[in-house]
Amino acid sequence: MSAWRRHGIALAFVSALILLTFRSDVGDLAHIWWNSTTFGHCLFIGPVVAWLVWQRRGDLAQLTPTGWWPGLALVAIGGFGWLMGDAASVGFARQLGLVIMLQGAVVTILGPNVARGLLFPLAYAVFLVPFGEGLEPPLQVITVGIVMPLLHLVGVPAVVDGVLIHAGRYYFEVAEACSGAKFVIAMVAFGVLVANLCFVSWKRRAVFLVVSVVVPVIANGVRAFGTIWAADLTSVEAATGLDHIVYGWVFFALVMAGVLAIGWRWFDRAPDDPAFDPARLQAMPRHRTDLLVATALVLATVALFPAWSAAVAGRVQPLPAHIDLPEIRGWHRVPVSTAAPWMPYYPGADHYLFGRYADASGATVDIGIVVFGSQREGKELIAYGTGVLRQEDRWVRVADLPDIARGSAMRITAPGPVERIVATWYRVGDVTTQDETLVKIETMKARLLGGPQRAVAIHLSVEGADPRPITRLLAALGPIDAVADTAAGMR
Repeated sequence: MSAWRRHGIALAFVSALILLTFRSDVGDLAHIWWNSTTFGHCLFIGPVVAWLVWQRRGDLAQLTPTGWWPGLALVAIGGFGWLMGDAASVGFARQLGLVIMLQGAVVTILGPNVARGLLFPLAYAVFLVPFGEGLEPPLQVITVGIVMPLLHLVGVPAVVDGVLIHAGRYYFEVAEACSGAKFVIAMVAFGVLVANLCFVSWKRRAVFLVVSVVVPVIANGVRAFGTIWAADLTSVEAATGLDHIVYGWVFFALVMAGVLAIGWRWFDRAPDDPAFDPARLQAMPRHRTDLLVATALVLATVALFPAWSAAVAGRVQPLPAHIDLPEIRGWHRVPVSTAAPWMPYYPGADHYLFGRYADASGATVDIGIVVFGSQREGKELIAYGTGVLRQEDRWVRVADLPDIARGSAMRITAPGPVERIVATWYRVGDVTTQDETLVKIETMKARLLGGPQRAVAIHLSVEGADPRPITRLLAALGPIDAVADTAAGMR
């Protein structure tokens, strides 16, 4: 049996076992690819990687695969990243760790020479991992910044409030889906591919990648402006109907064609140029190992991390059987609002309390307290579509406000229109913070190293645009960490 056949069978076997071991993450990836409009482009990454490998088949045949134990470092890095993501309930880290483990398996079983020949396809596989949702808020701001001057230029009276634009007869929300993030993310993947296939100069590659980001951002802003202008000239129904037809892969195809047209003149790599020179990759590498040993080491390294995760999965913070909203001096409980109802959303919480308080002046503040004895996938303090705003909520974020007593503050609105200010604090372990990233870090530390597992979210909200009632209630309520610890049975 040829060396390529033996090593190929071993790699296929190891890859299948890795995918089977982490089948939950594979399923999550497939679900995101198929259902998310932001990450639909990921469906094409696998076929592109396969095509890139197929292109190199002739040159790869001139290389000799060999087991190479230093490749285990990459497997271990991926496994540790997966473990950190599992402990902190961060899907991106788990999924990236899975991809890196597969990349490490390729390096360990096929050797460094083959890995260098496959360097770009291996690296490009990172785009299988959905990432970039954090671009949505800043891109919303940029889109608004493009739209407003253009509306004034064509004579449409318009004012902006955060991400809400009142233009002519209508109100428009520059929502996350309208930010253009999905096109920027897809264009980065497309730009990297074109930069590798069509350019040799690193300077030209860098310029092309910049163009691949800037052009879709500008194009999306012009598209949003066109929709609002068309609504002012006709009707919002006609304008948004046309926008829904154009806004999608048709729009992306036009932007992609425009970017290619811009870069076409400066392409400096011929289509039939070899991806690499096999003559430069013939030296036998150091630290070689037998194929069976390499295969066994990869599987043993991969197995270590889910075993570690299973060993710490049972840690749960004992919680009281029943908890109550606090008694607050100078404030008393009143019925919650029915005119503008709002509640934070935490479907996996162990305890959930919500109520309204009023003081002698008649000012009212809503308070929500959420307690988790432990966190895991589907039962998290920080997750998409949970917290202040749920997915497809009637309430939308207008703008972030200055902090209130070291808690984050957000102004939200709902049809009516009605407004609210919501202040948020989190307590994980012994840390109180408003930073969602720090929440994930503290969750990871608690799960891997021990310590208090409970996690608490506290939200204070007031109707209208005056945050002073929240400040007054906080003064009477006392330290947030004490309130959180009492709710979690720690005091």
